[in-house]
Amino acid sequence: MDNLGLVFLSEVVGTAMLVLLGCGVVANVILAKTKGLGGGTLMINIGWGLAVFAGVIVSYASGAHLNPAVTVGLVANGAEEFGSGVPVNPISVATYIGAQMLGAFLGAIACWLAYKQHFDAEPEAGNKLGVFSTGPAIRSYGWNLVTEFIGTFVLVFVVIGFGGGRQGDGGLAALGALPVALLVIVIGTSLGGPTGYAINPARDLGPRIAHFLLPIKGKGGSDWSYSWVPVVGPLLGGLAAGWAAIPLLPLLG
Repeated sequence: MDNLGLVFLSEVVGTAMLVLLGCGVVANVILAKTKGLGGGTLMINIGWGLAVFAGVIVSYASGAHLNPAVTVGLVANGAEEFGSGVPVNPISVATYIGAQMLGAFLGAIACWLAYKQHFDAEPEAGNKLGVFSTGPAIRSYGWNLVTEFIGTFVLVFVVIGFGGGRQGDGGLAALGALPVALLVIVIGTSLGGPTGYAINPARDLGPRIAHFLLPIKGKGGSDWSYSWVPVVGPLLGGLAAGWAAIPLLPLLG
């Protein structure tokens, strides 16, 4: 397998693990008749953080981007190579993002299979959608976009900062599995209230597509009118963080 193929497989596996465990903790907290029902937002924040931990661990070969906002942020920051010595160019960027989308879609399907009976028993369509994708506490597209921008800016800026100001073959793996898990938890506890903090276009869009396609009993709509916010906001936040890190973070080494 060539390096680009290895990167693709690594990102698919890592993002699938991330979404399976991340959507899984949401399912455990909000779906009817689960043993975690009512566990609260802190349980969800911790679960998502540790889901990122697991995703990073199994996608070391690609640098564990797991997120199009991280990929474009590293490009904006001037990265010349990604994981496994893959040069940064339109093909490699498309490979990373395509793998992330596919992995997120597959992880969401696995989550649905794990909780199939609980999806069937859940009377609220909104709870079913909430397992797969984010939604705002107060719907205001402009302000929701600002929240997603800020949360993703923090994620990508800190990842680049940990790498000494520039990311060569970096990604979340450059930050380390445990630190990035703690970073995601603190973003969720501090900034997750308004929108549910997607901070990752693949994490939201891939599962939303799965929700749309899967034969989920009484699922209702997939809220496509909001779907652009957790895509555009994180992409803009990642780009801004990559650019801002050039003058604002010291370059080490």
